[in-house]
Amino acid sequence: MLLAFVPPMGIDMYLPAFPRLADEFRTDPAGVQLTLTAFVIGLALGQLVLGPLSDRYGRRLLILAGTAVCGASAAACALAPTLETLTALRFVMGFSAAAGVVVGRAVISDTAQGPAAARMFAILMALSGIAPITAPLIGGVVTSAAGWRAVWYTLAVGLLLTLLVALVGVPESLPPERRHAGGLRATLATARALLTDRVYLGYTFAFGFGFAALFCYIAASPFFLQYVLGLSVRQAAVAFAAGALLATLSSAVNARLVGRGAAPAALLRTGLVIMLGTTAGLLGVTLAGQLDRVVALALLLFFVGLGMIMGNATALAIQRVPKAAGSGSAVLGTLQGVLAAVAAPLMGLGGRDNAVVLFLGMTICVTVACFALLLTRSPADTGAETA
Repeated sequence: MLLAFVPPMGIDMYLPAFPRLADEFRTDPAGVQLTLTAFVIGLALGQLVLGPLSDRYGRRLLILAGTAVCGASAAACALAPTLETLTALRFVMGFSAAAGVVVGRAVISDTAQGPAAARMFAILMALSGIAPITAPLIGGVVTSAAGWRAVWYTLAVGLLLTLLVALVGVPESLPPERRHAGGLRATLATARALLTDRVYLGYTFAFGFGFAALFCYIAASPFFLQYVLGLSVRQAAVAFAAGALLATLSSAVNARLVGRGAAPAALLRTGLVIMLGTTAGLLGVTLAGQLDRVVALALLLFFVGLGMIMGNATALAIQRVPKAAGSGSAVLGTLQGVLAAVAAPLMGLGGRDNAVVLFLGMTICVTVACFALLLTRSPADTGAETA
């Protein structure tokens, strides 16, 4: 759970400081959002490399090394003299943070399959949802009290504590007899094989574009909440945390439903329908010029749907490659990162006080995710139907 905290803390904790970064480095929203893109690209590439390596060398070593490098790069971010330096350090931070993400998913796959894995992923999503709730609140308080650079020192201390806990509490879940040769070539070979699997592609794209819709909001939220809705830094942090709280509660309910026999695929479809209705409705309201704080509360429904898709889509996709969970998780995570990296800078094209680009981007991403599920209706493959 602590390892799963690293990416959302690395993303969400400095969101309240975006306007201050833009002012200090004399750049526009898109320029600041590039630091977010760099982190996500590093996270994607890190999963592509570290996932297969964990299949070959085991999980524990990569977890410890990745967490240590991530903590060091976070401390270096606090000293960044330019936006370019900060962007480069964010890439390193994202690459190293990938160890906890991809290896964490592989550890679950090492120990559970089928509905049990779906339930465990849902529980992990619910627990890890604590980070997006607390991160902007902590970031808002720290930024207001000590400036945006103090956010990185705070994060570095948290990563040091995570490393200490990992040293004591994370066992090796992949014994030597179950390891096999990995590397980039093995990952690409796995990716080529998965490209012929319609069901895997369907769940993977549903997960990736669903996350891209969330990332549209993550990238645009500091400006949307503070400039469009007129909230203060702390109010914006609370508003962001409210969405994360709903996603966490939804994930917890989802885990309970799966544990009682509900089909993960059915819950996934329901979540996407909720997300699509919410984003499309808010896009229409914004185009009509009727968006205000009260109407914007409807956005909370988006997070209810989000909690129903992340764990289910992850489990349904990764269980397709149980013998190479690290590689399978890497492919999933790489797509997730690439789509998020593309979405983040695009959200700055509308400027600080325009929400049309935000809701248009979210609606397009969720629409693609819905269409992706059509690929899972493969009559020749009953594996996903069983799931």
